[in-house]
Amino acid sequence: MTTMRQPTMAHRGLGGELRLLRESRKLSCKKVADQLGWQASKISRMETGKQGISTADLASMLVVYGVVGKERDRLLKMAERTDDLGYWETQPALSNESKMLLRIEREATSIANFEPLLVPGLAQTGDYVRAVMTSGGVATGDIDSRVSARMARQVVLNRDEPPAYRMLIDEYVLRRVIGTPKIMARQLRHLLEMIEKPTTTLQVLPMALRGHPGLDGPFHILDFEQHQPVVHLEQKISGLFLEEPDQVALFRDVADKLSAVALSQAKSADLVATIAQAHDRE
Repeated sequence: MTTMRQPTMAHRGLGGELRLLRESRKLSCKKVADQLGWQASKISRMETGKQGISTADLASMLVVYGVVGKERDRLLKMAERTDDLGYWETQPALSNESKMLLRIEREATSIANFEPLLVPGLAQTGDYVRAVMTSGGVATGDIDSRVSARMARQVVLNRDEPPAYRMLIDEYVLRRVIGTPKIMARQLRHLLEMIEKPTTTLQVLPMALRGHPGLDGPFHILDFEQHQPVVHLEQKISGLFLEEPDQVALFRDVADKLSAVALSQAKSADLVATIAQAHDRE
């Protein structure tokens, strides 16, 4: 059986994977469409993300491509999740990189996130997100959709089999008031609730450190069952995905070094609780 090469970020997502499957079988869009009784343009639109892919259409395509077993099940689940994300794909307030992050987080088996300035996106409360957007100068008309999109990302942590989620944050994140002290207190209590799950961990880098390897910015490391790992670097109006093994290895090393100088998970939780109480008193 012909093997399919590892998808790059350009081919991530269901449409990109279907294109690679078709090309690995040396089939043209027309040949596949003829077998299914479709127009060739339908295949092209699916592969480029211009048309949604129903589970019924996908099942028919997988018969043509000879995909069975676990791989078939994985792709059908992707179609179901793509349906869930369809609304966000059309939102102009979100960058293409944000939409890509929404997609690939759904497929991740583990996510490591270092944040020196803000609570990690997957752990933010709605009030905290709104306060961040408002203070950051996001257009008023875009705030609701962006807050909703941030909340939609968090569904990944509530699956029956959620990814392992590792948070590394600077103590400064906990102490700086975003919005109001009450918003911050609720946000920190939410962090404490999250780490009650065995799949989620939190370590805090104390302010007593005079420096650490993460001072040059936040990052995500995402691992997958079927794909190569990816590093995501988020910027104000865009983002960057890194896939080269040496690039990913560099950020893994940084994450490990940060973990080594951070407080233990138990001491981190104690610090979060203490600072939450302080915000409540403000």
